[in-house]
Amino acid sequence: MRTIIPGMSLLKSYLAFARGESGPGLWAGTYPLGLTARGVVSLRNFAYDHGLVPPVEPPVPVISVGNITLGGTNKTPFVEMLCRMLRDAGLSVGIVSRGYGGKTADPVVISSDSFTGDDGFSPRDISTLRSLVGDEPLLLASRLPGVPVAVSKDRLRDIEALSGRAVDVIVADDAFQHRRMARDADIVLVDACCPFGNGWVAPAGILREPPAELSRASLVVITKSDQVSPERLKELAEEIGRYVGEEKIFYSRLSVPNWRRWEGRWCGEKCPPPRTALAFSAIGSPESFRRTLEQQGVEILRERRFKDHHRYAASDMEALERAFAECGAEAMVCTEKDIYNLPAGWKPSRDILVPLISTGLDDGERFRESLVKLLQPKIVVASNGYGEDSMGALLARKLRERYPGAAVSSFPIVGKGEHYTKEGIPVDSVPEDSPSGGVIKYRFSDLWRDLRSGLLRSIARQIGAWKKLRGTIRTPLCVGDVYLLLHALWGQGQLPVLVATAKTVYLSGHWRLERFIIKRRSRMAWTRDRETAEELLRSGAAARFDGNPIMDLTCDNTIKPVSWGGEKGFSVLLLPGSRRRAYEDVRLLLDAAELLNGMTPCSYLMVIAPTLDMDELLASCRGWTPFEEGEWRGIRKGGAEILFFFGALPAVTGDAHLLIGLGGTANQVCAGMGVPVVSIEEKGKFVQKKLLGESELLVPPTAKDLAEGAAKILTDEDLRSRMAREGRERLGGPGALDMVVKHTAEKMGWDLRCRLYRTLKKSWDF
Repeated sequence: MRTIIPGMSLLKSYLAFARGESGPGLWAGTYPLGLTARGVVSLRNFAYDHGLVPPVEPPVPVISVGNITLGGTNKTPFVEMLCRMLRDAGLSVGIVSRGYGGKTADPVVISSDSFTGDDGFSPRDISTLRSLVGDEPLLLASRLPGVPVAVSKDRLRDIEALSGRAVDVIVADDAFQHRRMARDADIVLVDACCPFGNGWVAPAGILREPPAELSRASLVVITKSDQVSPERLKELAEEIGRYVGEEKIFYSRLSVPNWRRWEGRWCGEKCPPPRTALAFSAIGSPESFRRTLEQQGVEILRERRFKDHHRYAASDMEALERAFAECGAEAMVCTEKDIYNLPAGWKPSRDILVPLISTGLDDGERFRESLVKLLQPKIVVASNGYGEDSMGALLARKLRERYPGAAVSSFPIVGKGEHYTKEGIPVDSVPEDSPSGGVIKYRFSDLWRDLRSGLLRSIARQIGAWKKLRGTIRTPLCVGDVYLLLHALWGQGQLPVLVATAKTVYLSGHWRLERFIIKRRSRMAWTRDRETAEELLRSGAAARFDGNPIMDLTCDNTIKPVSWGGEKGFSVLLLPGSRRRAYEDVRLLLDAAELLNGMTPCSYLMVIAPTLDMDELLASCRGWTPFEEGEWRGIRKGGAEILFFFGALPAVTGDAHLLIGLGGTANQVCAGMGVPVVSIEEKGKFVQKKLLGESELLVPPTAKDLAEGAAKILTDEDLRSRMAREGRERLGGPGALDMVVKHTAEKMGWDLRCRLYRTLKKSWDF
């Protein structure tokens, strides 16, 4: 006999409608509210997906366990099972919970030690703690000795409270919708018995958000799989499979390994189930509780259901005891969660028997293997320029060395990522070439050419590539400018770290809007000089100066110096740049070298960027004869001989007296290493001149002016010394990229994440 307590008939009617068990009737009026709620949910998720409301990545690995319906999916036993699984692997585990029904606003940490009394706790303590933190945290703390449970309205503060307890990993209970807290894995539970109710978002149904949002899930577990037919289970898996891959779907079932007796306190460790019972519960899925009892062979003579998380009053218990006496059942039976909602000090006239419900996975081995793969740290370095790619590739290599278990990849949004592929770093973006090579800020004509060649289409493809990574990677590390930061933020949703290589106070500094964006939408910004960091700090942004990231390219310990200077007097580097215009500019350099050689004999070395096609470059060297001697390739004309070098620029600056350069970042690297620079007068170089100061000489864009400017510097040793000193002072020293890596390890928890991955991989033998 199933009964509902007086006054609950309206709730029963609503729940039947929301779960799809009856027609709408008077509840049809909730449909407009359901549509409104669905729209709000969609807008909220859009905002988080694109960084309009960015999540915060905690310094401790987090595994979220949640659902998309209003209760009833057996999250609590699943969280317990997952914690035991992690603890058995040798990890220190913590739990964060919203604590439904609790009153605390500030973090409260409880554990099995929080209870007092010979048996583990006293009724007085239960009531006090229940009022403070809710019922489910108490249940988890009592079932998991040594596992701290932090409860408050702010899970990020809960994580902070647990981080001082040396936990290796945190399980977040009921956190799928708590998107402000980034997570390392998202496990979503779906109730096989009532997966989506009537299909409407609350208050018109039981859904918190539409089923399509399951696409955000890392893994989906269909719970209570033993309580539906195999045919229905297959249909549900196919339905969920529309949103997630089949390999992400798992099945769990409930079991009752033990029963215990409650007489105002736990009595004994184990007892047999009763033959007949009066069952009462205040949980999200009372039908599931009933089916579990029936599977245990318990005949339910009467059943009373209360609202989920209901706190029983003395009058409720008196009514239950009267009903118990009337029906003649052997015992009263409730869930373990109900014990924590009983009135303080109340003792039953007859014992209450409690089934200790547990969860088991059908394919635990595959689940553990999938979880290990999810917890492997995935790190992405993004960049938006050829010079930025070289710094990004060096940063990626440093990250790979620091985190050997992590998957490190790159996301260049200009060019094809040749610097990364040369380092063996996978490229996640869509390789793109543009007429301007990504530099469109100096001339409107460059922007127009890029637009005509498909710039907007390229941006859309890159955003699509980001979307594929969404929810799977750690905080993006951006090497470049604010545009790149916004690009990564919109595509990925997380607050990036910015290595700000494009702007400096020597070049007018960051615009007010850029400073606002860095303040609001980056976790940390590293600048190329101290003054720029101070400018950002004054605006309220998190900024640091730990050396010039451009100069990090000069102290790469994998670069071996290469000797190339000959016996022809001065050694001159030639740099055509790395963008498409280099195929045109190389003629200017060749003509200048030929003229300069007539003024003073020199040895020449042309540094070829990995982005350039050698056949196309040689086609631009008309009138010069190619040659090969030993390991060197080059070209000759008259008395001038130019060697080609395909390695890293810092390897050959040691022998150089001068650079005739048409590049950007490479010109700065040479100046910072004390090599005077001669370049041409154009808008971009005038801007660069503000940074390089007297270490760079700008001349009209003719071969004659380049040759004469170079000869002037080469023949004046004092001038060369002053220019070299100016370049070193202007560019500063290296160190930024090492500090970025150190920050990710110590402040962002990436060392801890790698340790977690290695521990699980070893313990679970994957």
